[in-house]
Amino acid sequence: MDLQRMKSVIEGLLFAAGDEGLDLKQLADVIEMDDWEAEALVKELQKELKEAGRGVQIVELAGAYQMTTLVEHAPYFERLAHSPSRSSLSQAALETLSIVAYRQPITRVEIEEIRGVKCDRALHTLVTKELIEETGRAEAVGRPILYGTTKQFLDYFGLRSIEELPESSAFETETDLEEEARLLFEKLDGGQLTMDDLGEEES
Repeated sequence: MDLQRMKSVIEGLLFAAGDEGLDLKQLADVIEMDDWEAEALVKELQKELKEAGRGVQIVELAGAYQMTTLVEHAPYFERLAHSPSRSSLSQAALETLSIVAYRQPITRVEIEEIRGVKCDRALHTLVTKELIEETGRAEAVGRPILYGTTKQFLDYFGLRSIEELPESSAFETETDLEEEARLLFEKLDGGQLTMDDLGEEES
């Protein structure tokens, strides 16, 4: 068995798992190893990332391994988040925000099932802009994070409460999703966001 290759696989799996991470049993099952073997590889990978001075690390939180950035790099991420070039919402972020607003609380996986594509980048953008936040954990395997809108979201869209969102049908088709995004956009009514603000579409 090529252990270096398996460590590379683990790195990729943790990256793909995002902020939900993977617990030891999940990881061991996927790479078809005993728990103790998988744990040993994770520990080795943690050490290698640190010794190589990489910009990411593996941490264990709430019984799950996650790939995260380094705390000491936080000032740079704050600059990126508040950069003028990143002040707008893309179409993908707006669609993701619409789903969260109308279906909250909702998990990342449920959002991706509706959109049909990955939404990690859009979720990160919305959390960074404080339009959505973690509201708890779902009663499901892995205890995935639940997302909901924030007070900042209400202020941004000029709403007194979430009940003031435009009336909408259920998300069943792509057309419905586009309609949800349009309704949410129109709720701004000349506010902080214009169609020219919509950046390049994210997946």
